[in-house]
Amino acid sequence: MRKKFLTILMLIVMANFIFTAIAYAQEETSMNETMAADTLEKAGEETIEDEPFEESPQSSGLEMFARKIVGSGLVDLFIQGGFVMYPLLILVIWGIATIIWKLISLSYAKINVKNFLDTVIPLVEDKKYNEAIKICEETKGPVAVIMHMGLLKADQGVEAVEKAIENASILEMAYLEKGFIPLSTTINLAPMFGFFGTIVGMIRAFRDIAAAGEVEPTIVATGIQIALITTAAGLAVAIPMQFFNNMFLGMVDGLVMDMQKGSEKLIETLVENK
Repeated sequence: MRKKFLTILMLIVMANFIFTAIAYAQEETSMNETMAADTLEKAGEETIEDEPFEESPQSSGLEMFARKIVGSGLVDLFIQGGFVMYPLLILVIWGIATIIWKLISLSYAKINVKNFLDTVIPLVEDKKYNEAIKICEETKGPVAVIMHMGLLKADQGVEAVEKAIENASILEMAYLEKGFIPLSTTINLAPMFGFFGTIVGMIRAFRDIAAAGEVEPTIVATGIQIALITTAAGLAVAIPMQFFNNMFLGMVDGLVMDMQKGSEKLIETLVENK
């Protein structure tokens, strides 16, 4: 559990650094553009040759940090997408943290059920319940947990075992289903924010047209760019989240089948060896 927490914490800290670096890069870029415009205005009619833009050491360091982590293309798209990209970034951080946690927890819960039952069931047949309980305690996963709870009631009869297994199964199912709400929320909200960015971009495009009094591609380019970037970003977040959500559902279904198989085998063995 401690390792899972540390993994998620490291991911959130890294994402926070990325978020901060991108925000600073965007701010410094805007300041540099303003300074460049003031320089051109003061120069008057003097001709200034096009030269590569040189950033300050601070701006360069922050921007380079973000570009090295996520790539220059993503940083540029993030800046060009406008304010809608920030909630999308939060959803990405939330979704990735959930995916990492679910991968670790579900991988930890998966065991070789056949080998486990081949080890425990012979002990149950010989009524060596303490040895079987010890093996269940040393084995990870929900299958071992429900069989462990059932074996603790083995001396009280089959009905008590069934009740213990049922109660344990409810708790294990609740644990296995954790994390699907964050994933579903991300899957639903990401396209919505993308479409919201689309509306914002189109509003800006029509506003620019109204201000210019004519329709030209260069006038509406910025608004349309925002609309397309945010739409693509929303879908880019939702699609992989949907894939992992479906994959996790399949993994949970497999674990439920293993739990059912183990509980039925245990009860059947106890009934046959009363």
